[in-house]
Amino acid sequence: MLADPLLEVYPGQTVIASNDNWDATATPPATQKSVGGFDLPANSRDAVLILNLGAGNYSAQVSGAGGTTGVALVEVYELP
Repeated sequence: MLADPLLEVYPGQTVIASNDNWDATATPPATQKSVGGFDLPANSRDAVLILNLGAGNYSAQVSGAGGTTGVALVEVYELP
């Protein structure tokens, strides 16, 4: 498990969004539950993003903050 993931989203070579420690005010638990996402504790170090993306190809890259290593799971949901 990657203890402190950093999530970045790219449409090509440029980062358009990133998150390093989930913030319940920016990505409310109710929104995550509405799509079947995992419940995250208030002090979670998980990375979560809510984005409005146009049609096209995107890449998600996960790395360890501070050079840490481990295994990460990336899930993508479409919000209603």
